[in-house]
Amino acid sequence: MHLLRSSLAVLAAVVSLCPLPVRADTVSDQMQRFVDNGTVSGAVTLVATKSGIAHWEAVGKSDLGIGRDMQKDDLFWIASMTKPMTAVCVLMLQEEGKLSIDEPVEKYLPEFKNQWMVEKKEAKKLVLVRPKRPITVRDLLTHTAGLGDVKSPRTVSTLGELTMAYAREPLQFEPGSQWTYSNPGINTLGRIVEVLSGKDFATFIQERVFDPLQMRDTTFWPSEEQLKRVAKSYKLNKETGKLEETTVYFTEGRLPDRRRTPYPAGGLYSTAKDVAQFYRMMLNGGALEGKQLLKPETVELMTTTQSGEIKTGFVEGMSWGLGFQVVRDPLGSTAALSKGTFGHGGAYATQSWGDPVKGLAYVLLIQRAGMPNGDGSEIRGEFQRVASELAPQ
Repeated sequence: MHLLRSSLAVLAAVVSLCPLPVRADTVSDQMQRFVDNGTVSGAVTLVATKSGIAHWEAVGKSDLGIGRDMQKDDLFWIASMTKPMTAVCVLMLQEEGKLSIDEPVEKYLPEFKNQWMVEKKEAKKLVLVRPKRPITVRDLLTHTAGLGDVKSPRTVSTLGELTMAYAREPLQFEPGSQWTYSNPGINTLGRIVEVLSGKDFATFIQERVFDPLQMRDTTFWPSEEQLKRVAKSYKLNKETGKLEETTVYFTEGRLPDRRRTPYPAGGLYSTAKDVAQFYRMMLNGGALEGKQLLKPETVELMTTTQSGEIKTGFVEGMSWGLGFQVVRDPLGSTAALSKGTFGHGGAYATQSWGDPVKGLAYVLLIQRAGMPNGDGSEIRGEFQRVASELAPQ
């Protein structure tokens, strides 16, 4: 009996030193709550470590009309989550000595020479002056160039046509002095990639990012087969209080039509697993599964604050790296993240973040149009709160 009690005491001591594992399905439990209350039709969530996947589940429906269950490998329009991937392409070229992010954009795209800037607006008239300096590639990466918001003239515009239109518009402020979220700025980065690499942007990012990382379902043009796995987009009907199907305004026309513009600022469709591959690579210092895409010092440059004291982002406590948002002060919807966490959201409330302290990548894929602020949403905050408990011990 004495021996039995001693053995039990030892066992109890061992158990006390080994914390119980957090159930991964608690993430799905939380996501199901947002399905049940009508916030979203469904969701795919994935939490990854540097070495693999800790959680990957789907809840709800991908198509409410036919009642199709959401699948883990469903595709979503990831919108502005495209931007960090575009930035990686630019920094690859810097590593190769083909550009410097501190050089003027006009060095690579001559159409940006001799730009004007809006000094003030008077009685329906703009007063234009020359800016103190030309915009740089760094300005584009940090959204501090001051480019105006020029809409694409047609759905099949080339990046060359788009940047020509952007260059003709006056800057909205002195380069480097303010932050204004800029799709034209990121699209311009894609054109720089084309000019300096000699390849169209879609080919470059496919060969240099997607293929090495085995991101097989990441594309500007989902195929006919992939169309079957594209989750429907929904918005809230304020009169009925229910979700109703809506379109992806950013990608007009049939998705497989390869004539559509491959927008570097937000044109990609992807899956949770593919997005996680990208963030695992960044968390691993630019390498994944034997493939080195970036140098560790380049990863550090991209994922640390480059915007100085300029107020940036869509929630408090944020700053901007190169193509990535960077958490400066974790609070509100970012409270569960560590300082220095980097990532990006998308227009339909998708989220992707890499926490270098906890060693976790968080991917939340939903298709919810009209959400006031996806970066500040309750569903994002709850997902990260529960998912952060999956950090390696």
